[in-house]
Amino acid sequence: MYLRMTRRRNRDGSVVEYYQLAETRWDPEKRRPTAHIIHNFGRADALDREALLRLARSISRVCQGGLEVPEAVAPPGEAIEIEWARPLGVVHVARALWEELGIGEVLRSFERRRSRRAPHELALFTMVANRLAEPLSKLACHEHWVPEQVYFPEAEGLTLEQLYFALDFLDTHIEAIEREIFFRTADLFRADVDLIFWDTTSVYFEVDDEDEAPQTRRGKTLPPLRKRGHSKEGRERDPQVVVGLALTRDGLPVRSWVFPGNTVDATTVTQVKESLRGWKLGRAIFVGDAGMDSEENRRALAKGLGHYILAMPMGKLMEVQEEVLSRAGRFHRVTDSLEVKEVVVGDGERRRRYIVCRNLQEAERQRRHREALLAELRQELARLDPQAPEHAKRACELVASKRYGRYLSRGPGGRLALDPDAVKHAERMDGKYVLLTNDDTLTPEDVGLGYKAMMIIEACFRRMKTTGLRIRPIYHWTAHRIVSHVKLCVLALLLERAAEIRAGDTWRNLCFTLEEIKAVRYRVQGTTIVQTTRLTARAAAVLKKLGISPPKRLLAVER
Repeated sequence: MYLRMTRRRNRDGSVVEYYQLAETRWDPEKRRPTAHIIHNFGRADALDREALLRLARSISRVCQGGLEVPEAVAPPGEAIEIEWARPLGVVHVARALWEELGIGEVLRSFERRRSRRAPHELALFTMVANRLAEPLSKLACHEHWVPEQVYFPEAEGLTLEQLYFALDFLDTHIEAIEREIFFRTADLFRADVDLIFWDTTSVYFEVDDEDEAPQTRRGKTLPPLRKRGHSKEGRERDPQVVVGLALTRDGLPVRSWVFPGNTVDATTVTQVKESLRGWKLGRAIFVGDAGMDSEENRRALAKGLGHYILAMPMGKLMEVQEEVLSRAGRFHRVTDSLEVKEVVVGDGERRRRYIVCRNLQEAERQRRHREALLAELRQELARLDPQAPEHAKRACELVASKRYGRYLSRGPGGRLALDPDAVKHAERMDGKYVLLTNDDTLTPEDVGLGYKAMMIIEACFRRMKTTGLRIRPIYHWTAHRIVSHVKLCVLALLLERAAEIRAGDTWRNLCFTLEEIKAVRYRVQGTTIVQTTRLTARAAAVLKKLGISPPKRLLAVER
């Protein structure tokens, strides 16, 4: 049933509107649906609007509050003054996931243990929601985002100091909070915690000086964090911190760490393993990239029957070049794009189990890239004129080039030419990478698939650093607030990944659709009303996939 309006034109040319309660029924004779009038409410200009409102409220009571009926409705022709329209969808979804994952309850439970109550949970959610919607500094979040750019009235009473105090609160309880949140999330998503991915990245600061002295807060001493070190962003002159992140195979964050900027990847494993020792993750297998490989790291991981899968730096280890890649053997197809084969080198204590993987899609990409590069190189060689004065300089540039040099050799008279052996070696290496594992219970297929999922953590780092969450710039200078800022970004990443797993789509696409859900504030007949826009089909489909109810139609009424 539905309320419909009909129009009738009088002989004098005037138009009269009528309201009717109608129902659509199937007419078997006409073989089409037709409207059946159940009740006539009469002319629109003589309509008893209060009676209709009473009827709507009675329907709302039967629906147990499922409907929101405004106290006042604008009569026909009444002017409506729209004051603003602000995004609502992202914050609405973030809040629902925040509560469903138990993050809000965990934080509130720690709030209740303190003698002085403060809205730390609300402040932390506000900053996390800001990173999901439009990452800004804490100051800009407080002064612009909350009061002007989003509909989030609960946060409008927060002060800037409360945002900063919430960071201090998070730092005080972070280890217990991370543990509680992870196990609630893992239980909700039935996450596989047998395979833990681990990697690090660097985040630089736009400051001139390093931190020199350690900082102490509440009896806990943090080492100087902002230090110069090997930058994965090519910013060797800038102080930085090293961020470590452990995730499940589905990309759900397990825990994060912040190390001083001069920390070497290979030295982080022992601390990470020790930090997760009491988490009872079952048989956790660490999966790391080539930067994690070292004899010291392997001993630390293997100690206490720890298991690992490590990528090998193929160009540096003679054993990989001579014993593994040159070993004959048949590859076994795992997926449409992945093949694997097992190679065991040595025996006893010196036994090493390698898995050679070949990504067929990557192999084809590398082949096409090399063919284009060799075509360019042949043109460069053809342009070389031994008689020209600049010949020697250009020849040296080609040999020293990272792009061309490995494919060149000198022939008779020192003349540059393509090296056919180098080209053949590159062809044999297309799409290949080598993994080392000490877990004999894993099949070669399991090892290959496990490491292939490493792309998830790499994508998470890209999202945290350059797109989406934008972990930097970091405006904090105290060590504990730098750590808390990183933890906020990881909490935002957790909500993103939870939404992506549920909806089967990227957060960027989900966000684009959720932006269609807005709150509109308007004035009519001296009453200010805040109401959500009509839900589009796309937005409704996203909310359904996420398992989240739409926001209330009527949000606020002020007389």
